[in-house]
Amino acid sequence: MKKIIHWFRQDLRVSDNPALYEATRNGQVMPVYILDDENAGANKMGAASRVWLHHSLESLNKSLDNNLAVFKGNPCELLSKLAKDHEIDAVHWNRCYEPWRIARDKAIKEQLKEQGVDVQSFNGSLLWEPWDISKQDGGAYKVFTPFYRKGCLQSTSPREPLPAPENMEYIKNGGIPIAELGLLPEIDWNSSMEKHWSFGEQAAQKRLDDFLEEGLKGYKEGRNFPSQNNVSRLSPYLHFGEISPHQVWCAAINSALAKKSENDLDCFQSELGWREFSYHLLYHFPDLPEKNMNEKFDAFPWVKNDSAVEAWQKGQTGFPLIDAGMRELWQTGYMHNRVRMVVASFLVKNLLIHWKEGERWFWDCLLDADLANNIMSWQWVAGCGADAAPYFRIFNPITQSQRFDPEGTYIRKFVPEIKGLPDKHIHAPWDAPKEILEKAGITLGQDYPKPITDIKASRERALEAYNEIKG
Repeated sequence: MKKIIHWFRQDLRVSDNPALYEATRNGQVMPVYILDDENAGANKMGAASRVWLHHSLESLNKSLDNNLAVFKGNPCELLSKLAKDHEIDAVHWNRCYEPWRIARDKAIKEQLKEQGVDVQSFNGSLLWEPWDISKQDGGAYKVFTPFYRKGCLQSTSPREPLPAPENMEYIKNGGIPIAELGLLPEIDWNSSMEKHWSFGEQAAQKRLDDFLEEGLKGYKEGRNFPSQNNVSRLSPYLHFGEISPHQVWCAAINSALAKKSENDLDCFQSELGWREFSYHLLYHFPDLPEKNMNEKFDAFPWVKNDSAVEAWQKGQTGFPLIDAGMRELWQTGYMHNRVRMVVASFLVKNLLIHWKEGERWFWDCLLDADLANNIMSWQWVAGCGADAAPYFRIFNPITQSQRFDPEGTYIRKFVPEIKGLPDKHIHAPWDAPKEILEKAGITLGQDYPKPITDIKASRERALEAYNEIKG
C-alpha cells in the first residue's frame, strides 16, 4: 500500500474531504496539521481565530482516533523531512486560495516532486473553482449578480458530498501536543466567547441542522433582523472547513423542498454565492488586501482619529446599534451581518477612518475572519471595491436600528445600561426628554456616552470628501 500524507489546512473535517477520501482509498494515511505563521506574514491568524483553531484541532484529533500529527513551522521543510523519514509516496491536500498560500503551495509541490513524491491537490472548499467561472471574453467578473446568476448557476452544478472514509489505516507520527502550538491566550479573555459556540465537525453539522429546521424558512426577510434566529452562523465552520459548502448547499436544497421555501433557499444560496465571489476576486486580483480596487480612492482624504477608532472598537460611540454590534463582536467573536454593514459604514463614512483600520480589527476579533470575505466586504462598504455599494449609500445607524431592531431587543442584550429606555428612545438616547432619561437612571456622558459625531453633518462631510476624488 502507498504511504500518503494528508495535509489538513482549512478542511478540518473527515466527511466530504476529497483529498483525505482519495488518500484513504489508495493507501495508509498520515494526517498532518502545520501551523504556518512564517509564510503567512501579515496574514497570520488573529487572536479569536486562533482560539477556534485550537478547539477545532482537538475535535479533529478525536475524529482521527488521536492520530493527528501536529507541527509548527515552515511546511516546506517539515513535509520534506516527513516524506524522507517515512518513505512517503504521496502528499494530498485541499486547495487554499489566498495569494500567500498559493505561492507557498507551488514551492512545496515543486520540492516534493524533486524528491520523487507525488503531490495531488483537490477542491474541498469552494462550490466553483475561481478559474472555472469567467465572462464571455475570458475575464474575471467584477459584479456579483452576473458572476453568480450567469457564471456560477449556468456552470456545472455543485457536486454531491463525499462520505467519511471507512477503515482508515494510519501511519504513526507523534508531532507535538496541540497545546504547544500556543493558540490560546495567556490572559483568559476567551472563555466568555467560547461559551457561545461549540467547535468541530459534529458541532458544524448540528448548527446546519438547527438552522435548516428553525431558520431557513423566513430567511429572506428574517436575516435582516439581528434578534431573530434566521441567520446560519455557519461562517466560522465554513472558514475552518469543519463543514463544506457542498454539504451546506445540498442539505439546504433538501430542506427547502420539504418546507416549500424556494425563495428563502434562493436567497440563502446567493449568500453562499457571495462567499464564492470573494474568493473569485481574491484569486484574480491578489493585491486586494493591500490596494483599493478602485484606484481613485488612493487619493481619498481619510482622517486619523485614534480616540474615535477606540470608541468604535469598544462599543462606546453613543449610537446604540453601533455599540451593540461592536460589543457582540468582542463578547462572542461574531457579529450579525446586517450590523456588520452598519458599523463598517459608520467607521469609513461617518468617521472617515480608512477601511484598513476596520479590517484589521475584524481580522483579530472575528472567529470567522477570512481574508477573501473580510477584504471584499470592507472594500464593498467603503465604495472602493468590486460591485461596490454607491458611496452615497451611507447607513444611518438610527434608522437602521428603528427598522431592524424596532423593540430594541438586540440593543438591550448588548448595551444593558440603556435597557430601561422605552422603545421609542432606545435608538437615539440623546433625543429622549430629560425626565425619560432620569426615570431610566441614565446620565448621558456618564452612564452611556454622548454621540461622538453628528450623523447628518458627518454624512455631508463624507459626500464632500467623495466629491474631491470623484473626477
